[in-house]
Amino acid sequence: MKARIALLVATTLVAVTGCAAVDEVMNPGTTAAPSPRPVATTTKASRIWHPGHGLTWQIQYSGELAATTAQVVDLDGVETTKAQVAALHAQGKKVICYLNAGGYESWRPDRKKFPRSVIGKPLGDWPGERWLDIRKLKKLMPIMTKRIQQCKAKGFDAVDPDNMDGYANAPTGFPLKQKHALAYLKALRKAAHARGLAIGLKGALELVGKATGLVEFAVNEQCLQYDECGAYAPLTRVGKPVFHIEYQGSMDSICPRVPAGFSTVRKHLELDAWAEHC
Repeated sequence: MKARIALLVATTLVAVTGCAAVDEVMNPGTTAAPSPRPVATTTKASRIWHPGHGLTWQIQYSGELAATTAQVVDLDGVETTKAQVAALHAQGKKVICYLNAGGYESWRPDRKKFPRSVIGKPLGDWPGERWLDIRKLKKLMPIMTKRIQQCKAKGFDAVDPDNMDGYANAPTGFPLKQKHALAYLKALRKAAHARGLAIGLKGALELVGKATGLVEFAVNEQCLQYDECGAYAPLTRVGKPVFHIEYQGSMDSICPRVPAGFSTVRKHLELDAWAEHC
């Protein structure tokens, strides 16, 4: 999942369709009714958010940032402003900060910080993106720590590190293995928790068992489509949620098959404001 278009604050309406769809543009000067149910818990000692099951969520990386009834919102960490995060908090919502931990993006402000030695082959069909050599923690973690600090400074509650599964997407340009992804996740977790931020596991299903004790939640794309949702049982059994996206199928075909512990939304592939919720 990739952010391509800046999230903008505006006062015009965004027309969207579907059940429980977002329907107006977010204005930091406007407040809305609080979410109808508490957005899980934050531990008193650490102030790290521990989401539970049953939360509604929205994910938007492109187009005008739209208001939503969802209790949890996942947004791009660079394009989203501190004011936008504060406006969502004023509505009783939690906000997750997207960062591309496993991929280089040619348009990011910190792109020149990456040594050439850690930049690998093109990342799928995403123009301007390349795999990173996640074995090189001493080179990557100073960059990622600054990104996580930016999430903290803007008031986000959690980080959502993407493209952790280079080991399953050869050729990346590097001999990546699951053990490298797990070591990288542990380093990212340490940086996030040190700043009071929760952290999730996006994709990388092969890591779920070992990562259950490391993360507060997971983010998944299309596990129903590919019959992979059962892989998250170790996570949901201990009360941790899976924030889940499907791009194909009707809600009548999706929602009855959603496992317990999943918060499911149907989205356009470009991850604009439009959404349907189970």
